[in-house]
Amino acid sequence: MTVPLSILDLAPISEGQPVRESFEASVALAQLAEEAGYRRVWYAEHHNMPSIASSATSVLIAHIAAHTESIRLGAGGIMLPNHAPLTIAEQFGTLETLHPGRIDLGLGRAPGSDQATMRALRRDPMSAESFPQDVLELQGYLAGPSRIPGVEAVPGKGTNVPLYILGSSMFGAQLAAALGLPYAFASHFAPAALTDAVALYRREFQPSEQQPEPYVIAGVNVVAADSNEEAQEQFRAIRRHRVARFLVPDRPLTDEEADLLLDTPQGRQIAGMLQYTAMGTPEAVNEYLDAFAAHAGADELIVAHQAMEATARLRSAQLLAEVAGLVSA
Repeated sequence: MTVPLSILDLAPISEGQPVRESFEASVALAQLAEEAGYRRVWYAEHHNMPSIASSATSVLIAHIAAHTESIRLGAGGIMLPNHAPLTIAEQFGTLETLHPGRIDLGLGRAPGSDQATMRALRRDPMSAESFPQDVLELQGYLAGPSRIPGVEAVPGKGTNVPLYILGSSMFGAQLAAALGLPYAFASHFAPAALTDAVALYRREFQPSEQQPEPYVIAGVNVVAADSNEEAQEQFRAIRRHRVARFLVPDRPLTDEEADLLLDTPQGRQIAGMLQYTAMGTPEAVNEYLDAFAAHAGADELIVAHQAMEATARLRSAQLLAEVAGLVSA
């Protein structure tokens, strides 16, 4: 690989699986990533989604950190409008104090939920409008000086937890460039604006104390398996699961029903979210990722191993690490 590789883990919950097993699988994936040479593992904040267990993101990071030794861990990301910046500074200041030099904090402005869940989170519908100011307030708590006189994050103050701006549109690119922060683009599910957003970010980047030069992380899906046929079968299951989750969330679908939905305009749109997917044997996946890194103008790739079963995700992560030269085969 021409760029470092990292992992995005949504702590997926398989059909009928206890949530605890999802967390056990996330520990196993982080331990494999640490041993194999991945740069970092990030966890994303989502709410009210039966198939995702990473809602209490900082708590999950703490659990994973306690079961690993050296790999960087972080949020990819925290949806900051759901929280007071001081609370997030205290949470991630605690994590950095307990696990120094290992914690990242990626920040997004989306709700990570639907409208009803937003109300349950007590989120103000207009809170996203203050996202740039909230990022600066949070940065002040972690790196100083505080922008709220007399208010400090304890723990948090002076920990200098590195911030990353997450995005899937031009807004995040502009903000990351203006603040001089690294930029992570969610091309693993929102591919449309990738190249335009990265170009804008690099063109308008203003150096900062944290980040003297622009730095781009691009998301990409991976389904690596021992054979091309196995990878294709896994990818078919992923597409069926995704269209069922989005279009018919209240009941299970047969494979035939899911395939019919995938042939509809709505189904094709949902399948299009997986546009950037490296699938197949390890060699084919590695070749795709090299080309994708160049296409995206990325300094680092964060890969989402998308197989439905935990054992297949672990195998995918191991195969990619070996073929990319992160570990000896």
